[in-house]
Amino acid sequence: MVLQVKNSPFDEEQVELLNRLLPNITEAQQFWLSGYLTALNSSAASTGTAVLEQPEAKVEQIVAVKEVTVLFGSQTGNSQGIAEELSHKLKEQEFNVTLTSMNDFKPNALKKLEHLLLVVSTQGEGDPPDTAIQFHEFLHGKRAPKLEQLRYSVLSLGDSSYEFFCQTGKEFDSRLEELGATRLAPRVDCDLDYDEPAAEWFENVIGALNEITGTSVRSPQDLSIAISADSGQSTYSRTRPFQAEVYENINLNGRGSNKETRHLEISLEGSGLEYEPGDSLGIYPENDVQLVEAMIQEAGWNPNESIPINKQGERRSLREALLNHYEITVLTKPLLEQAAQFTASDSLQNLLKPENVRELRNYLEGRDLLDVLRDFGPWNASANEFTQLLRKLPPRLYSIASSLQANPEEVHVTVGVVRYESHGRNRNGVCSVQLAERAEPGSTLPVYIHKNPNFKLPENPDTPIIMIGPGTGVAPFRSFMEEREETGAAGKSWLFFGDQHYVTDFLYQTEWQRWLKEGVLTNLDVAFSRDTDEKVYVQHRMQAHSHELYQWIEEGAVLYICGDEQHMAKDVHAALISILEQEGSMSTEMAEAYLTKLQQQKRYQRDVY
Repeated sequence: MVLQVKNSPFDEEQVELLNRLLPNITEAQQFWLSGYLTALNSSAASTGTAVLEQPEAKVEQIVAVKEVTVLFGSQTGNSQGIAEELSHKLKEQEFNVTLTSMNDFKPNALKKLEHLLLVVSTQGEGDPPDTAIQFHEFLHGKRAPKLEQLRYSVLSLGDSSYEFFCQTGKEFDSRLEELGATRLAPRVDCDLDYDEPAAEWFENVIGALNEITGTSVRSPQDLSIAISADSGQSTYSRTRPFQAEVYENINLNGRGSNKETRHLEISLEGSGLEYEPGDSLGIYPENDVQLVEAMIQEAGWNPNESIPINKQGERRSLREALLNHYEITVLTKPLLEQAAQFTASDSLQNLLKPENVRELRNYLEGRDLLDVLRDFGPWNASANEFTQLLRKLPPRLYSIASSLQANPEEVHVTVGVVRYESHGRNRNGVCSVQLAERAEPGSTLPVYIHKNPNFKLPENPDTPIIMIGPGTGVAPFRSFMEEREETGAAGKSWLFFGDQHYVTDFLYQTEWQRWLKEGVLTNLDVAFSRDTDEKVYVQHRMQAHSHELYQWIEEGAVLYICGDEQHMAKDVHAALISILEQEGSMSTEMAEAYLTKLQQQKRYQRDVY
């Protein structure tokens, strides 16, 4: 639209200026200008003069509603990746966005915020991720302020195979409501396959924000969101994995070991994928053929029946869908609740009663979908109806055990093979047994890089590092050492490693000993629990060297823990508290506060699972 002189109260020079300006301003700028003129007119009416200072204050008030704060609490990087993508999309919508980790956020600033978006994962059995612990404690403590001025929404990430699914997000959501805040949009709880529900949540949030600000809502196509925590330098990602060739597949354990630990060397040639020490490799597995065929036979389905595998309507045969697209080895309470509609089984209905929580928990442990089909039939459901209850087969993440600088266009992983007997049947880890038995050199695997910004070498190569990683938890520390050797980093390094037997289970023994001899590794302490009458673990080795360990920490060393969260990580944390009490003359509360401070300074990092 072109402004004409005869149709306006402006002279020729003003019309020329307006015609140059108006076609080039955005909707948000139009909104700002409209608010400015309204404020200017209001000021002139009340004072009789068009003074600039007063309207400017009112304009700031109008613009303030376009301010959004995005906080993320992330353990492995998923929540951070989503928050970063969300912030990018909000900026495209002309919002002023403040993005920060909960770990770096000053909680007292909550009282000044109008719009808050939380993206947070749940760790283990309902615990906040490390980067969210302090913010979570503040918000649930007595010092939390009333937040009547705040509008918020929560996106929660979790794993429905855990009993306390998305617990941290649920707690944040209910607590903010208790403090008087108002929801912009309902909380969304995401399972491992989080792209679509996260995108729907974002559309609801952006719609609510645009409604509040008076901004026109853009079409849903413009609001589509492709969320990923992958490398941004490659066309390959979690949603488009790279078919990578296997170079080597070696059993690291010696003959007679109770364990099988695989070292895989995988080609990234031609992928453009890049990684840093501390990142993980995502591998999309396939289910066991015998398990799939047993399920189809038990249910009486046709293996060649065509069924949809996504909302876009892609179809595959039932056999292929169960092999490559659906989770069939992990049971969850929501799955059994949905399956109950297709059977008259009293035992299933009874199992799902609230008073039978313990029995349900025991049933879910160590069983799979074939057990469900056998235990609660007959089933009144087609293959299509039943598969619609299943979640997508998620990728498995393995800590990368190599440095890209030392191994260009390669990635190495360390995989503990899972085999066990349960409820009268032999069970296999989906991905680990596939890698052990079917990932032969020359075969390919669908892979991607999963960035983990919360588990990284210090920027200063002179900084000492302390690495605690029993079993396969040692994998990322191999990448740390390769990187430091390649770059010539001068900082001291200390590894605590543990496993069952020295002779059969000392993973990467020759490499550690070479690094120790050459000075790349400064200290090496090992614990082999089954070689002594009294079991000795890494935390015992730490306590045996408590004085020197404390000195390293006081000198600025960064602590790293990788491995089992349920037992090892808790035992190591308790050992650190004990060492701080003993060597630093601290109370338990002081020691806990000390470790919390180290976490905030990124000097206490954990990659636990």
